[in-house]
Amino acid sequence: MNTAQVTARSIVFLLFVGFALPVFSKQSTVLIVGDSLSAAYGVPSEQAWVQLLQQRLNSNGLSQWQVVNASISGETTDGGARRLPKLLQEHEPDVVVIELGGNDGLRGFPPNVIESNLENMIQRVQEFGADAVLVGIQIPPNYGQRYTQMFAEIFPKLSERYGTALVPFFLEGIYDAEGLMQDDGIHPTVEAQPKMLDNVWPVLRPRLE
Repeated sequence: MNTAQVTARSIVFLLFVGFALPVFSKQSTVLIVGDSLSAAYGVPSEQAWVQLLQQRLNSNGLSQWQVVNASISGETTDGGARRLPKLLQEHEPDVVVIELGGNDGLRGFPPNVIESNLENMIQRVQEFGADAVLVGIQIPPNYGQRYTQMFAEIFPKLSERYGTALVPFFLEGIYDAEGLMQDDGIHPTVEAQPKMLDNVWPVLRPRLE
């Protein structure tokens, strides 16, 4: 057998081995940093929107994505900003969904403080090299028109400033629909969880594909 024949057979063998070896896709992480709206308050955790997100990823050919839920009921933007550095180091996420601000608004925190905390979180996420997705929220009108408007404007303002993806209003089609809010008027019911995911999915999905 001459040198040319050996070389040809070697190339065929290597190609065969290359095609025969399994291809392992890189595991990627979506980190959810939120409050009770994402922490399954008042609903079974397996039926909450975050768990439904994992199921949808798996059924849409995106099973290489793992969802990590770091949401805490009662969390504020200040608490989220304090916890974020450790969460980034621990989970090394590729995408971070920031769903915070509702508790700040309900407690009447100054809008500039809320904005500053969220801005800090976005900056940290981007400096880490991950993609930030900001989830907008609104508060009831009984807090006064001026305050509710200033609060609502925080999210699109930050999204434009930092070029982040934005879910305009997390509870769109939910907060004023019969049977989709719990008795406290603040937290969505089990029936609302798929709708919450539907509000996030069109914004989140392009970041995962």
